[in-house]
Amino acid sequence: MVINNVIILILMDTICYEAYKNLYINLTNRCSGDCIFCIRNFANGVNGYDLRLSKESSIDEVIEVLEKQDLSEYDEIVFAGLGEPTLRFEVVLAVTQWLKNRNFKVRLNTNGHVALINPGKNVILELKNVGIDSISVSLNAESEEKYNKLCRPIHKNAYSAVLDFIKGARKAGICVRVTVVNLFKIDVDNCKMIAEKLDSEFHVRALYESKNNEIY
Repeated sequence: MVINNVIILILMDTICYEAYKNLYINLTNRCSGDCIFCIRNFANGVNGYDLRLSKESSIDEVIEVLEKQDLSEYDEIVFAGLGEPTLRFEVVLAVTQWLKNRNFKVRLNTNGHVALINPGKNVILELKNVGIDSISVSLNAESEEKYNKLCRPIHKNAYSAVLDFIKGARKAGICVRVTVVNLFKIDVDNCKMIAEKLDSEFHVRALYESKNNEIY
């Protein structure tokens, strides 16, 4: 844009970005935790995308962006960005419903605090009703004490809430993948046992590198 012979660059927020044959939806930069290894603490995004948002997009704005994509190119449409998607729970539900009406596979990546973030809601039933296909839940610790030190949740009893959410989602028939980061402080084998007891898949996520090449 040129105003009075001055060139002004208009940078659009990254609402959707591509990776791993999936399309990811970046709804918020806010989170209910502050993990010591979170990429938000040392970078602006992932895979070359700047995920810092100047504002949070409405349901209509997210759908408008999705309508411009050839969604058939992707294996999954995933709610995951630089914050916790379930802080925008109504947007997650509405956009999931829109996607499922068009027969696309939808996954939610979450820290599992959704019931604490949205008190009074039957969050699992609502996710089930809109047809969410799968949920990836960040566990990241084998005990509440370690979880609180590493993930620094703003809600009390967050660790038990995460376990309850996983258990409830599996009981509802939703496919759940429990994840941890590859951090030496985390007992990965113990976390895998917890996932197995909760009848969930298990995945170890790679850590990111900062600009100083420090591993997180």
